[in-house]
This record gives sequence, structure tokens and C-alpha cells, in this order.
Amino acid sequence: MTVITNYWTLDSVILFTLLIVLVYFYVTRKFGYWKNRGVIEIKPTAFIGNLGDVLTAKRSAAQWVQDIYNYEAGSPYVGFYLFDQPCLLIRDPELVKNVLVRDFDYFQDRYARANPEDKLASASLFLIKNPTWKMVRSKLTPIYTPAKLKKMFELMMEVGDDLDTHMESFDLSGQGENLEMKDLCVRFTTDMIGTTTYGLKVNSLNNPESEFRKCGQDIFRLTLYQNVQLLSIFFMPKFAKPLGFKLFSENSRNFLRQTTWDALAERERSGIIRDDLVGLLGELRKAYYDNLDKGDFEFDGDNLVAQLAIFFTAGFESSSTTLSLTLYELALNPEFQTRARDEIIKGLEQTNGEITYDLVMNLPYLDMAVSETLRKYPPLGFLDRVANADYKVPNCDLIIEKGTPVFISMTGLHYDPQYFPNPDKYDPERFTEKNKKLRKSCVYFPFGEGPHICIGMRIGLLQVKLGLVKLLIKYEFAPCKDTIIPLRISPKCLTTTSEEGIFLNVKKLATK
Repeated sequence: MTVITNYWTLDSVILFTLLIVLVYFYVTRKFGYWKNRGVIEIKPTAFIGNLGDVLTAKRSAAQWVQDIYNYEAGSPYVGFYLFDQPCLLIRDPELVKNVLVRDFDYFQDRYARANPEDKLASASLFLIKNPTWKMVRSKLTPIYTPAKLKKMFELMMEVGDDLDTHMESFDLSGQGENLEMKDLCVRFTTDMIGTTTYGLKVNSLNNPESEFRKCGQDIFRLTLYQNVQLLSIFFMPKFAKPLGFKLFSENSRNFLRQTTWDALAERERSGIIRDDLVGLLGELRKAYYDNLDKGDFEFDGDNLVAQLAIFFTAGFESSSTTLSLTLYELALNPEFQTRARDEIIKGLEQTNGEITYDLVMNLPYLDMAVSETLRKYPPLGFLDRVANADYKVPNCDLIIEKGTPVFISMTGLHYDPQYFPNPDKYDPERFTEKNKKLRKSCVYFPFGEGPHICIGMRIGLLQVKLGLVKLLIKYEFAPCKDTIIPLRISPKCLTTTSEEGIFLNVKKLATK
């Protein structure tokens, strides 16, 4: 039966065209939102907004957010769109400080959100929302105090000794060997997180087929589908549930659950008390059931597993990236490498050759080198928040409406020449005490800033520095024929990851 004309085929074409037009007007109805408010905006594309380069893996998420930062130099903010959702990227350091610190009450939550059916992601400290986040954060904060890290250091040194053993398995005398350092560093930090989080000897350094290593590989597998799943958490959270996206695969979920419950059961059976995350969560679980007032967050089941899962996932990947990229930059800059090594040797002379917690954490030049690595290669190159109430931007008429996602580009600020001249150059001298005091606040924050600052910052830095101390006192690192210069960042990964691996020539130093 015809509707418009006497021909049903022509009616079908007309109706289909009308449907397309209606859908087009619906998905573009919010475009111009920022322009109408006097804010510079990037012209969006129907159906995808400004997200095209990320969806097609032409640019990594951090590079894409940095592109938005660089779109209009001098502007305090830039408007853009995630599909049809108006978002604001803020560039001005004072406004960054307001959002992250001063006016935190307006921006308490991340915009990122996982599929609520994916409990290991949605119940984790990284993604839960207020007021639950504030309560869980306060319970977990004591785990990485300097005093407890000192107690963990002995366990970390055992992993450091395993690293020594592993390095001895190569023939590094004479001309040395060309090694892929990212994989080596991943296995080292996986073992570190295994012992400090779960209280387990993971031994992936000497057994690359260990279950923990395979779980880590599964989580960060560089496939287009896995990338889209991770991107959905930060840029497409409303699609995560209907599309069934989950941060962890079924195999990873089963492994992390089994490992958590085995570790907790062993602690209860043996009565061993250790100042690690399993120990703390065991105490919180017991306190939860001993307390008649249960509260809104159950410290049991997947809520417990989620905390261990996110500490494991974020801990080994971000630390291995920083460790391997510091070695990469020191290999390209041998004068910096020599200075860092000399500082370590001088420090060891004061401790009779013993590597101690205080030694590792009190090497100023090594700290400067690690800080510069984190400037050039922050593990996650952007921050996200969402306004939980209308917020009037100070000193202007702009109101950030409730529900508006707000993004901050770490890499944009870290590479802005007005804060870091010649930003592509690796220069540890940027982080002398004098230069740090001269620099404007909230232009450097590789671990975030404000109440949401990374809870694992201290242990992350400690294991990176321990790895560097262990390696630099015995080995020299230099570029080789397989070294990619300049480094290329993979567009398929949410976090900062080299596209081809990090190959360096490693040569054993002559013993003095």
C-alpha cells in the first residue's frame, strides 16, 4: 500500500530519506552549544562529534586530548563533543587548580564510568562515585604510608634480587645484548605488585608464562576491540552496558577472583599479618561484618576483588612504562645516565653497599630523571571530571552546567612551551628545587592532583627507582639498531605505550 505517491518503492525512498534527516537533526541538536555561550569550539561531525580519530585508532586518547588543548593557544578552555555530548577542555592552570583542588566539591567524580554489571571495574576505587568513593578512599589510604612502604621494602628487595638473577641469564659482557626492555620491566613490576598487593611470589621474571603475567597481557592486549572497550569507560560510558563492554575478560575475572580469595583464606588460616593490600582488605572485611551499621558499601565479594584488581592493573603497567622509558631516555642521553649512576654509587658508599629504602628515596638526580620521564610520558595523559552542580567559572560569565564532562590534558600542559621550554627535549634539570619553585602550579601532575591524586603514587615511584638503582649500578644502556628514535606512541592503547617495543643494548659494566 502506498502512502505518499502511487509507487511503494518511491514511498520507501522518501520515508527512508526522511528518517535519515530526522536522525541527523536529532544527533546534531546540541552542536553549537559552546558557540552559543561564547566558547571556542571544535567543529563536530554528525553521529561521532569530535571522536573520529580516536574511534579509528589514528590517535591515542591522550594525543587526541592534547590536540584539543593545542587547538586554540591562549584560550582558557575549548569546547568539543563526544558524540552529541558537549564537553569542555580547560587549559588555564588556575582553572585547572579550581576544578581539581579548590572547588573539588563541584567536581567530585570522574566522568569515566564502567558497565555497572562489570563489578570488578565499577566497584573499584578508580571508578566508584561519591559519597562511596570518599569512604572507600579513606579506608584504603593508609596502605601506602612511608612507614608501611619501609616495611614492604624487604619484600621488594627480594624481587630486586630476582631481577639480578634474571639479568645474569643473559650474556651481557663484551658488546652486550640487545634486549626488549618494556617486557622485562613489565615482568619486574608484575612481580613487585604481586608481592606488595597480594603477598605472593609471582616470579614472572623467570617464568614469562606465569598466570599473573598472562592476566596482565590479557588486560592490555592491543586489539581494536579491547581499545574500544577501554575508550568506552572514559568517552562513551552510556554505551558500555548496552554493548556489554567489560574491562576484564572472563579468564581475567576468574583468575583475579580466585587469587584474591585464596590469598585471604591463606591469611586467615596461617594467622600471618602483613602490611599489604590483602591484609588491609581482610581487616576491612572483618570490621564490616563486626559492625552492625553496615553502610552502603559491602567490603566483601567483588567489591573486595575490584580493589585488588585495579591496584594490580594500574600498578604494574604504569610503573613498567615509567621504568622502561627512563632507561630509554638515559640510553639516548649518556651524560644523564652517567650522572645518575655516579649519584647511586656515591650513595652506596655511604651505606656500605647496602640498598636501603632511604637511599632509594633520597637520590635527587634520579628523582629528577624520573620526573622528567613522567613529564614526557605520563602513563595516562589526561584527567576527566564531571560537574555535579552548576559551576560559575571565576572572573567570567561562563557556567559549566551540571552533568558537563570536563577534561584536562596532562600532555598538553606538560608539552606547553610557556611552562616547559623546548618540551620535546629530555632534560632532568627542569626538576631542580629551584626550577620547581619557579614553575606555575598545576602545569605538571603525572599522578593527578587534589583529592583524586593517585593513591599508589609513592609505591609506584619506589619500585621504579629501585629498578633503576638495581640496573644502573651494573649495566650500561645504549641505543641499538632496533631502537626507535623518536619513540612512537601506540594509537591503539589508552595508556602511554610504545608502538614497537623499547629495544636497547645492555652491557655489563666492568666491576670496580
